[in-house]
Amino acid sequence: MQKLRLRYAKRGRLRFTSHRDVARTFERALRRAGVPMAYSQGFSPHPKISWIGAAPTGVASEAEYVEISVVEAVDPARLAAALDEALPPGIDVLESVVAGPGGLAERMEASRWRIELPGVPVDELRGAVAKLLAEEHVEVERLTKDGRRLIDARPAVIRADVLDSADPESGVGIDMPVDSPPYGILVAVVRQTTPAVRPDDVLSALRVVAALEPPVPAKATRMAQGRLDDDGVLSDPLALDRAATAG
Repeated sequence: MQKLRLRYAKRGRLRFTSHRDVARTFERALRRAGVPMAYSQGFSPHPKISWIGAAPTGVASEAEYVEISVVEAVDPARLAAALDEALPPGIDVLESVVAGPGGLAERMEASRWRIELPGVPVDELRGAVAKLLAEEHVEVERLTKDGRRLIDARPAVIRADVLDSADPESGVGIDMPVDSPPYGILVAVVRQTTPAVRPDDVLSALRVVAALEPPVPAKATRMAQGRLDDDGVLSDPLALDRAATAG
């Protein structure tokens, strides 16, 4: 049996798809692509698929991960191409590698989020972020299936930077309409804690410390996951697998 690790993206309208629906879509695509999946034993066998976390519904991602087990060796690049072809546009397989030693989940210490805030001036966002970083604790309220709950969002925020959408290096400026005012983009590295601190929790914390109220919904994208170094930079979680294969 062979284990493979895949990185995939959730883009466009598919960011509103729940994780359960993404999982079902993946299983259907694996069957259509003819992937020789390994199955569990028992009365109700199911394909051996392990999801490594999942971006919240409504959030896009360039760094989602899943492990699959197959009963015969396959070429990772060919599998990625075939699976990507079988998936709907917006769920895009970006990479596939043979799993090396060690677990993948333990490499996921934090996420880097890019949160676009149209209508929020850059200076206003910078001021709000400075206030957030100056605090040790910021409690925010989250609505859960069991009712409202308070969580401390501040300790999970490792670093936070603000970009200007008008700056070509922000990835937005060249595509902005001429008459659109620039706005702030928050890039935050957030530790993966329990309970998880999500992008909307970070925005709630900015509301608590600085009364920041975006006039339109923010657009959040998970750009990366991985281990943290001392500077708050994330390592590539698949680097060890590539190195093991190359060796």
